Amino acid sequence: MTLKIAFIGFGKSANRYHLPYLNIRENFELKKVYTRKGPNEELAQPYREKGVEFTTDLDEILQDEAIDLVIICTPASTHYELAKQVINAGKSVIVEKPFVDTVDHAKELLALGKEKHVLVMPYQNRRFDGDYLAAKQVIEQGFLGDIVEVESHIDYYRPGKVTAKGTKEQGNFYGLGIHLMDRMVALFGRPDKVAYDIRNTEVADAVDNYFDVDLHYETQMKVKVKVGYDIASEYPRFIVHGTKLIY
Repeated sequence: MTLKIAFIGFGKSANRYHLPYLNIRENFELKKVYTRKGPNEELAQPYREKGVEFTTDLDEILQDEAIDLVIICTPASTHYELAKQVINAGKSVIVEKPFVDTVDHAKELLALGKEKHVLVMPYQNRRFDGDYLAAKQVIEQGFLGDIVEVESHIDYYRPGKVTAKGTKEQGNFYGLGIHLMDRMVALFGRPDKVAYDIRNTEVADAVDNYFDVDLHYETQMKVKVKVGYDIASEYPRFIVHGTKLIY
C-alpha cells in the first residue's frame, strides 16, 4: 500500500526536515503541495518532474479523496485552523511544532481526530536523534541505577542573532524547547513541578534566545533542559547522574 501525502507549506521545514526522508521511502507518494503564493520554482521543479501538483487552492487538497495524509509546515499561528480543516475533510494530519497555541486547542483537535477516525500527530522528529536514543538506552537499561539528575542542552554561539520582537511562538522555547521537553516527558513522564526561565539575554523585549527549564519529580529527580545563543563552548548534549558507579 502506498500512502498518498500532501503538504501545506513548502518552506524550510518541508524541504529540509520532511521531504528528504519521505523521498527515500518507496511506500510514500507526494501527490500535492499547497502554498499560499505559489512555490519557489527552483525547489519545486524536481517534484514537478515527478508529477507532483502545486496549487494555491487549499480545497484541491481537502477535496482530493486520494490523499490519506496531510503534513502542515506553515507558521505556528496557522496550525490550529489548518489542522481542523484537514481533520474535518477526513484526512490524517501531522503538524509541525509547535502543534497548536493552547492546550484546549490541542485537546479539541485530538478529540476531533477520534471522531473522524483519523490520526492527529505533532511532528517530534528529535525523538529519533542518535544522542537522545543513546541516553535513553543507558537510562532505561539501568546502567546508572536510579537517575538523580539529567541535563539536556542545545547550545549555540550566535550573539546578535535573535533581537527581533515577536510572538512567543517565534521564540526558541517554542522552537527547540518543545523538542527537549517532549523527549524528557517521553522518558520520565509528566513532572510534578516546573520552573521556567525564558528570556532574551541581549534585548529585553525581543523573542527569547535563552531558556533554562527545570522539571521536578516526586522521586527527588530533576531534569534540566537548556538552550542559549551566547554559549561559546558547548556543553555535552546530555549529562546524566545516577546512583550507580560505572568504571
